[in-house]
Amino acid sequence: MHLVRLSYGDRLMVIFIYIFLALLAFTTFYPFWNSAVISFNTGSNTALGGVTFWPREFTLENYHVVLNDDRLLNGFMISVLRTVIGTVLSIIATALFAYGMTKRELIGRKFYMIMCIITMYFSGGLIPSFLLVRGVGLMDSFWVFIIPGLISVWNMIIFRTFFQGLPGGLEESAKIDGCGNWGTFFRIILPLSGPVIATLSLFTAVGHWNDWFLPSIYINNENLLPIQTMLKQILNTNIVSDQMANMDSAAQGQMARMQTVSSKSLSMATMMIATLPIIMVYPFVQKYFVKGVLVGSLKE
Repeated sequence: MHLVRLSYGDRLMVIFIYIFLALLAFTTFYPFWNSAVISFNTGSNTALGGVTFWPREFTLENYHVVLNDDRLLNGFMISVLRTVIGTVLSIIATALFAYGMTKRELIGRKFYMIMCIITMYFSGGLIPSFLLVRGVGLMDSFWVFIIPGLISVWNMIIFRTFFQGLPGGLEESAKIDGCGNWGTFFRIILPLSGPVIATLSLFTAVGHWNDWFLPSIYINNENLLPIQTMLKQILNTNIVSDQMANMDSAAQGQMARMQTVSSKSLSMATMMIATLPIIMVYPFVQKYFVKGVLVGSLKE
């Protein structure tokens, strides 16, 4: 094996790149690590400040309080159901739309494509969207999480590009064997679209899981609030608590020392519970990212 000897300048550049990437990784990972540390630290000790890399007073009480709160558990289940159902239906609907847009015999195909692209740059705004959702009866409904964002134009374009890169002989062979459009799509096209489906499913799932704004607008029923919206409410409560502490620091400080948990430690524990599930999905679909990027780049 031939080893390439680097010059002095090249070695300095390599060292600089590694140091830069290490600092970048640290600045990206540290906020998450610090939040995890605070979630495992007692609230009264956290109020003293200085909790950075390790818990000073380790405790599981924060997670015990969060996991025994029926509202947060219900919010977690709402988030899981929304993410799973929303991702599956969105991918299927978007892929079907994209498959139809690949058909050259489709009348008005260019017009439909132009109308779809326009929606990527212009929208009616929040007020018309709110009036539309209220008009079709989706207020305080679980389906308000699913139906308005059922089809993504950007994902449709990616699906369409991928489908156009598949050999045309596959569909011709399927038609010879008696498959119609539905059979060709579900038996031939989808099974060959694993990398692009995995990549777009992850992006769609992350969007559903992290969304807190839409429920705060369309949902008034507390039983339908996802955990992200509840976390936002907890963080807002934490801000109010900090403001009260500044107004009467002596009394509030004495009260904080009497408590095992605090609003900050509870919010960090809730944040960990809301963040870890979607992070754990990444390792299982990471191998598809490279395939998804190279999709359609090679043709015979």
